[in-house]
Amino acid sequence: MGTTSSPTTVEDALKALSNGARVINGGTDVMVPVNEGRDWVDSWLNLRNVESLRVIEQSHDGIRIGAGVTFAKIETSLVHLAPALARAASTVGSRQIRNVATIGGNVATASPAGDSILPLLTYDAEVELVSLRGTRSVPLTQFLVGPKRTSREPDELLSAITIRDFQGAQHFAKVGTRNAMVISICSICARLDRERGIARVAAGSVAPTPLLIHSAEEALLRQNAAAEFSRLVVEASSPISDHRASAEYRRHALGVLAERVHRLLWQETQ
Repeated sequence: MGTTSSPTTVEDALKALSNGARVINGGTDVMVPVNEGRDWVDSWLNLRNVESLRVIEQSHDGIRIGAGVTFAKIETSLVHLAPALARAASTVGSRQIRNVATIGGNVATASPAGDSILPLLTYDAEVELVSLRGTRSVPLTQFLVGPKRTSREPDELLSAITIRDFQGAQHFAKVGTRNAMVISICSICARLDRERGIARVAAGSVAPTPLLIHSAEEALLRQNAAAEFSRLVVEASSPISDHRASAEYRRHALGVLAERVHRLLWQETQ
């Protein structure tokens, strides 16, 4: 398992990171290949004692969610402010997993099936990266560069995710092989702010990265365009076949979810 350092401040964490330590917080993602013997880590950087990473802050600029905030906390704390994100958080694993799994870990893993990433994409989220060189913010769309690959530099720590536009009706849904504790076969999140004419839609497990689908936004803004919206979402996807589902099934399931979400959002805004 290697050695472990457990700093209590971001500054001390960055010093350990500069020495090549592997970051761990909840460990629900990073420990899987280690436990299966497919990975070995010489030095761990445990962030669970860095309290400043475990805070949700609301201001006139939006909501800043610390990277160490657990899904259990998001599920309860943001249910009224960012309901799609709270809903996505509630579908992550079991209650025990949600008590330790963090939003920073989910985003940094950059899995095509990352549940929290879809609502964040529809909120036009930004990722905060900090290093001994300073702090920078990166749009989430630019942070995700490939399957489980990000634009984070080796000496950078993902410290927070900021959302500034999360108004309007919104819904998250996914399909899996069972109702809970499952990686999604496909997933979707959509947000409709009719007053401002803003629509966003994102899909997961149907492309190399979670996908923000601009081509379907205009159809989401029209009440009687559920079928067209579904078609455009499916056309933007590029799923693969694997042990969980075929590409054909993923397209079909995504289309069903898209049409359903379109109708739910318009019913909610009547």
